[in-house]
Amino acid sequence: DQEALFDRNVFKMSILGLKKKQPKTFKVKVITMDAEMEFSCEVKWKGKDLFDLVCRTVGLRETWFFGLRYTVKDTYAWLKPDKRVLDQEVPKDSPITFNFLAKFFPEKVEEELVQEITQHLFFLQVKKQILDEEIFCSPEASVLLASYAVQAKYGDFDTNFHKPGFLAQDELLPKTVSIQYQMTADMWEEKITAWYAEHRGLARDEAEMEYLKIAQDLEMYGVSYFEITQNKRDTNLLLGVDAQGLHIYSPNSKLAPNKSFPWSGIRNISYSEKEFTIKPLDKKKDVFKFYSSQLRVNKLILQLCIGNHDLFMRRRKVDSIEVQQMKAQAKEEKARKKMERQILAREKQMREEAERAKEEMERRLFQLQDEARLANEALLRSEETADLLAEKAQIAEEEAKLLAHKAAEAEQERQRLEVTAMKTKEEKRLMEQKMREAEQLAVKLVEQSERRLKEADHLKQDLTEAKDAERRAKQKLLEITKTTYPLIAAYSAPPAPPAPPEAADFACESPPARLDFKDSDMKRLSMEIERERLEYMEKSKHLQDQLKELKSEIESLKLEEQQQQQASLYNLHSEARGYIPEPVYIAHSNVRMSHSCNVISFIDA
Repeated sequence: DQEALFDRNVFKMSILGLKKKQPKTFKVKVITMDAEMEFSCEVKWKGKDLFDLVCRTVGLRETWFFGLRYTVKDTYAWLKPDKRVLDQEVPKDSPITFNFLAKFFPEKVEEELVQEITQHLFFLQVKKQILDEEIFCSPEASVLLASYAVQAKYGDFDTNFHKPGFLAQDELLPKTVSIQYQMTADMWEEKITAWYAEHRGLARDEAEMEYLKIAQDLEMYGVSYFEITQNKRDTNLLLGVDAQGLHIYSPNSKLAPNKSFPWSGIRNISYSEKEFTIKPLDKKKDVFKFYSSQLRVNKLILQLCIGNHDLFMRRRKVDSIEVQQMKAQAKEEKARKKMERQILAREKQMREEAERAKEEMERRLFQLQDEARLANEALLRSEETADLLAEKAQIAEEEAKLLAHKAAEAEQERQRLEVTAMKTKEEKRLMEQKMREAEQLAVKLVEQSERRLKEADHLKQDLTEAKDAERRAKQKLLEITKTTYPLIAAYSAPPAPPAPPEAADFACESPPARLDFKDSDMKRLSMEIERERLEYMEKSKHLQDQLKELKSEIESLKLEEQQQQQASLYNLHSEARGYIPEPVYIAHSNVRMSHSCNVISFIDA
């Protein structure tokens, strides 16, 4: 007995030792969308204890949307809140890894998501699903969503900080969208930046809410897909579970469901092993049955259906006191943040204005300093310029006096030239008049010369006739003297003057007895004839000399007139070029002509 008692005591002590050696805690790593956390959990903790710890750590109060998800073999499962953590099919690794994700999605994000942290976690999860192409998004919507994501991350667009290439390290578009169009990363960035610049003034929570409002309209938003078969046909289908109800899809199309069962039209959902049954609220409609391949998947489908249906019914009821308090606090918080943002924006604006004013003052100061420096330099230059100007003024005054004196002299010279020009014009007029008179006189002289020539021809003819008459008279006289006077006396007597033809004829006709001619008369007559002939020859020679002198005088007058015209043209050209030439004095001869019957005299004035 004692030995048996001892064995029992040893066994109890060994059991107690084993219990003491067994660990009372285990390590858990929880991965949220923007952080990783590690916790030390007690062995007796249930799923709800761990989930509440994570929610308190994150600061989340809208806990009904989220859950802790873990991976089991080829699928995933959600941690059950009413069962101990270690009793579930969680991985046996240390630490045990869970993903803190949204398990259920709201119908209208703007009305149901109250807390900012809730909005932020939904935004990060939906953004990741779009980039991983779990949610289909068109290229246009992708660019718009990317612009809101950039606004939430970087704030307002600023050209000074957001230079080209600042989005090179960010993943903003699904890969299929980037590959679908032959566009470079810079071209996509340019498109995103164009939309991003339009979102100025949006805070981070507002930009994230705008992102979610666009994303909730996408066909695959909030839908969990499962492969199913329908009845015995083994037709492959897809079951979609979301906040609106259940949807049946073709395997190749996740966008448009073939059949939908809204939560408001479903009376009951049940499953037995792999068979699911959906009973419509309308009894006239057929019951829809489908099969799933795994029991674990069936449980997951049932959990999602129950959770989404509970939230669907909860939305249609009056908000609980907790939700009302959260909404009121969220409203106050939004109003406070809005006011803070307004104050911050006003302070930022005032600071920017102050900085601009400071920069303007500094710029103005530098400008004034430059202006002062330039003014000092200008003052020095102006003083030097003033001295130079004083000297130039003195020189200019002297030059002005000299110019005034020259102007007076020029005026006198101009007046003298005007007088000279008037005299020149008068002399020219007189010269022209004298030339006309000389020409007229020359014409008269030519006419008189021709008349004198004719008279000379008549005189020569008369002289010839007189010589003939003299010769005949001498012959007759010789004949007469032979009969009445001795020969010696006839030759010694002077010759008688020649009688006119009428007298000669008359003498010839008269009787010889009455003629009483003496040699003296003949000589006297011959001498007179010779003297008249000589005088006529001298007059003719003198007249020719005067005609030559007159022609030479006319030529000199024409030459002087040409010189005067050239001088006047030279003066006109000089005056046009601003040069006042020295006065030109032209010596010329005034011709005064006086004539009597046969005499012309030229007197130099």
